[in-house]
Amino acid sequence: MSTQKGHIGVTTENIFPIIKKFLYSDHEIFLRELISNAVDATQKLKTLASVGEFKGELGDTSVRIELDKETITISDRGIGMSSEEIEKYINQIAFSSANDFLDKYKNDANAIIGHFGLGFYSAFMVSKKVEIITKSHQDAPAMKWSCDGSPEYTMEEAQKEDRGTDIILYIDDESKEFLEKSRIESLLKKYCRFLPVPVVLGKKSEWKDGKTVDTDEDNVINDTNPLWTRKPSELKDEDYMKFYQDLYPFSDEPLFRIHLNVDYPFNLTGILYFPKIKSNPDLQRNKIQLYCNQVYVTDSVEGIVPEFLTLLHGVIDSPDIPLNVSRSYLQSDSNVKKISNHIAKKVADRLEDIFKNDRPQFEDKWESLKIFIEYGMLSDDKFYERAEKFTLLKNIDGKAFTLDEYKSLINDNQTDKDGNLIYLYSNNKTSQYSYIEAAKNKGYDVLLMDGQLDIHFVGKLEQKLEKSRFVRVDSDVINKLILKSDEQEVKLSKEETDALVETFKSAIPAMDKVDFIVGFERLGEYGSPVTITQSEFMRRMKEMSEMQGGMNFYGEMPDSYNMVVNLDNSLVQKIQNDEEGSKDVLRQLVDLALLSNNMLKGEALNDFIKRSISLI
Repeated sequence: MSTQKGHIGVTTENIFPIIKKFLYSDHEIFLRELISNAVDATQKLKTLASVGEFKGELGDTSVRIELDKETITISDRGIGMSSEEIEKYINQIAFSSANDFLDKYKNDANAIIGHFGLGFYSAFMVSKKVEIITKSHQDAPAMKWSCDGSPEYTMEEAQKEDRGTDIILYIDDESKEFLEKSRIESLLKKYCRFLPVPVVLGKKSEWKDGKTVDTDEDNVINDTNPLWTRKPSELKDEDYMKFYQDLYPFSDEPLFRIHLNVDYPFNLTGILYFPKIKSNPDLQRNKIQLYCNQVYVTDSVEGIVPEFLTLLHGVIDSPDIPLNVSRSYLQSDSNVKKISNHIAKKVADRLEDIFKNDRPQFEDKWESLKIFIEYGMLSDDKFYERAEKFTLLKNIDGKAFTLDEYKSLINDNQTDKDGNLIYLYSNNKTSQYSYIEAAKNKGYDVLLMDGQLDIHFVGKLEQKLEKSRFVRVDSDVINKLILKSDEQEVKLSKEETDALVETFKSAIPAMDKVDFIVGFERLGEYGSPVTITQSEFMRRMKEMSEMQGGMNFYGEMPDSYNMVVNLDNSLVQKIQNDEEGSKDVLRQLVDLALLSNNMLKGEALNDFIKRSISLI
């Protein structure tokens, strides 16, 4: 057969410049695309053999990569191609919408390749010339196809003993990095680590006589039968642990795992792990690897996995998510939404199982699990409904309760005069110790809510739990935290009130961006003379403004505190009556209240210490 020349069937002359220029930032994916094609060809041959349509010996079905000074060669022993198949699959590139091609896809390499089936043509991102030498598994002559990056190609008969395809890339000057074995090996480990067909890069090497030498053993870089493709019944705990350590070396042991195996209404397998999160959750994201039939796609799984589960680690594999996935595809595809919902449901089911079957272990790991569960309940109402059964609240004594259990515990003693159930909480056992003790002395239970998301979670629970409010123990004096009856009237004239407010304000040291509102209560002769509290609403708004944008209004406002003066206390009465020494008592009482809230610092603290010594 003579050499055939022709033009590749594209509807624009610009195809190669586009591939070179616009896909350049993502050019390493050429290796994934070409090896995926080689694996597909191998898998197709195995399928034909299994149904009796291919009668020959399968023999070695490895995909092999060879490097030399100028070229990368990727070889398979799959089905190969005839001249007609080259014409159909290589020479005809069908563009459905060539006019807006550039505008629409110039910034998204994956979308171009996926949308137009250009997997093979990704070779031209790194090559000045590409050759295909191929022989069909059927009775057809071997063919050689060659193209130098213009729309022109040549095709002629060739000598090739065995079936399959060799693709030879003549690497261009800008892409010489891909001729380094270490670079190719790292890409193979990234994209091809779990491919179902052995991928071989040269020979294994060993250290001998002070240097590295090649052995006769193939350097197989992938595990063709990874853990998620096997049945859970075949696996032991140590298998899951080893797989986790292989994926994330030097990581702490995970808390729990979930082995996914779904075949209806879509195909999905995988293993997800709950890691231990030590600090900033954002540092833990993008640790889930997405595969399509064991080919690595991405570790940016937003859209496929619900946002709150991007904190999980592990692997998801689904043939229903295309290899060349793009963000716009993920946002619009209904299959992806179903997969996302299903993963959330599976995670909730698994957590509920652990809670029911081993509650002590669940409680023991709650502090680490809490961030996942609260994040899920805050961002996904369906997950909230599932998680209500196993979400725990822990009190300051470390006892854990479900939402229903805790409601039963506090229902009798912590309902206010309007029928609202008041959940008292602390976010710092040490600094709020005196407030906690006052609440306990009243027979109240106090929750510890000191997690990263608790300020938001408290708001969510108030929305969801009927006639319920969360109140921090230091947000008011103990008698007013849970109002049981109408307040006792404080009988002071306006003149007396104004004078007493002025007296106490005069004793407050100067502080930047801090306001005090002085108020008066009758809290009994043994009640604390001066107490400082901060309104639940304002404090919560300021805390939330620090955690998220769009609330700067609250962040810029001064901190506002209530200074509550107990008119029943004898020391306060001494100040009220302007008795001898009352000025020192006044300053001492105000400073003690500030000190108990960690608000007395610098010069004011020094003055307090000196005054205390002189009073002693």
